[in-house]
Amino acid sequence: MRAPYMAVVTVSGQAGCRTREVARLAAQRLGFTHLSAERLDALMAEEFGPVVERASRAWPDMAASILLRLATTEHLVVGLDGAEELFRGFPALLRVRVVAPAARRTGNVMLDDGLNRAGARQALAARDREAARTRKARFGRATAAAEAFDLVVNAASLDASHMAELIAVAVMQKKLIEHGFLSPAAEAQLQFQIRLRLARLGIHPRGRASLAKPQFGHPSEEIFANLLDFYRIPWEYEPRSFPIAWDEHGNVIESFTPDFYLPESNLYVELTTMKQSLVTKKNRKIRLLREIYPHINIQVFYQKDIMDLVMKYGLAPQAQPQP
Repeated sequence: MRAPYMAVVTVSGQAGCRTREVARLAAQRLGFTHLSAERLDALMAEEFGPVVERASRAWPDMAASILLRLATTEHLVVGLDGAEELFRGFPALLRVRVVAPAARRTGNVMLDDGLNRAGARQALAARDREAARTRKARFGRATAAAEAFDLVVNAASLDASHMAELIAVAVMQKKLIEHGFLSPAAEAQLQFQIRLRLARLGIHPRGRASLAKPQFGHPSEEIFANLLDFYRIPWEYEPRSFPIAWDEHGNVIESFTPDFYLPESNLYVELTTMKQSLVTKKNRKIRLLREIYPHINIQVFYQKDIMDLVMKYGLAPQAQPQP
């Protein structure tokens, strides 16, 4: 008889170790669902509303309530600092920590944020302080205990792809997937204890949070997403908006949101299938983006590029049945 627990991989790490990329690649190799800190924040806001405080002792129970519900249908890779604390006692669990020397972490911040070395050191120190403060508030201690992890990988000697492969091998060696998903009965039992603790604080889950698929703004975007999935290339849809114009008071008056981000390549992609007058406006925004954020890599696909992809791969969206 299979144990009533899902397979969970938690991936946490020091700032500047590109932990999110490691978690995403591991999820891709395993066929698991990846939950980043940002995605979990969005789910928690949907579930609990403005009651959510990032640095709160109630936060672990709120996060666990959502993750347990997802685990009835999904195997999870949770890329979140402190995630290893959320699943204590689970048999189908692999807890991973990504570390690196300060020099390597500083170099990564320089590349990722377009900072000089002094600025990167300051940014890294600030992130380390914030991570310690948040961990202390949530879990009662400011640092991660070495014994809390099953696997520690060094980002100084391994790139993200190699680390993800090690994680995938460890999951297979531990036979985590054989445990199956969390059963509804087991989830209900665990949720009961969590909700009792939350109720004492006046916090009540709404039962709304779910892993909804992105709602694409244009069919070409879904075609492109299908192409990326075909080649098993991880992607995010409209993950970030970049301010490109400000008024005299420093308020943002115009932003640009690229259609896709490909984390393995650190590349943003913008699709353009509109009429020429609108293409000109979009090209202006892209030019401003490149001028203001020279470290941001962005590539534009025009209508002909996308039609060539459709003809080559036949990856158009599925037609909806007629009523």
